[in-house]
Amino acid sequence: MRLTLWGTRGSVAAAGPETVRYGGNTSCVEVRADDGSVLVLDAGTGVRRLGAALRGETGRVDVVLTHLHMDHIQGLGFFAPFFEQDREVHVWGPPSTTQALRERLTRYLSPPLFPVRLRELPCRLILHDVPLEWFEIGPFRVNAALVCHPGPTVGYRIAADGATIAYLPDHEPALGIGSMPAAPDWISGFDLATDADVLIHDAQYSVAEYVEHVGWGHSALTHTLAFATATDVRCLVTFHHDPEHDDDTLTRLLEEARAGAAFPFEIVPGTEGLSIDLSDPARSVSIAGAR
Repeated sequence: MRLTLWGTRGSVAAAGPETVRYGGNTSCVEVRADDGSVLVLDAGTGVRRLGAALRGETGRVDVVLTHLHMDHIQGLGFFAPFFEQDREVHVWGPPSTTQALRERLTRYLSPPLFPVRLRELPCRLILHDVPLEWFEIGPFRVNAALVCHPGPTVGYRIAADGATIAYLPDHEPALGIGSMPAAPDWISGFDLATDADVLIHDAQYSVAEYVEHVGWGHSALTHTLAFATATDVRCLVTFHHDPEHDDDTLTRLLEEARAGAAFPFEIVPGTEGLSIDLSDPARSVSIAGAR
């Protein structure tokens, strides 16, 4: 299994010379199994470049959404497989008690916000409510569970080819528990992340910033590190970077968090174009730059 980060920014895209190292596109991660099957985690603005990279492939594509905030779906209308005649594309989203997934996505993918309606796409589009349990998508075994973030939001645990990843890009596990870590039963997302080979996790704020944003559904970097420690992951990828943080700020925050501390896992700053190869039988993490 191989992961590629196509968008790592949170809340709103932040392109510019000050964000070129970490990237300015919003959440999108490609998960590719050893047999070539593709799972797309979220469809922020980063999904446009992923879609371009998938041109020429003919297999089924599954887009798995954590929630429907704009920074996680804004790239859907620019995803190339949507416009390929008869390409089979499945979109999975968190269930709602009031509206079907098609109705909710149509609020964006229809005039006046977007010129093309879902029903006009030439691909074979199939929409699914995400089961809040284990389910299978091709070679991927996926578990979804609600996590602490405003609105219906799920996190994912994905297993394939002998490796496991956890994806919690918008997550506030410290909310309401006083301090991290706490007893596992009180930590949002704990079961999804436990013993994962790679955890991709929200790390939007500094500690000082978090105090001003309690309840917004995001984590301070120190909470992210504590969550990764509590769940015994092997590698943490920091994610959902604040659009107000330039490259130097992100580097400084991570250096300050690491100072004087030894963590029992590898810490990898989430940067666009980063690839992580988990195909090694020993499940060691192999990291490469942009492809």
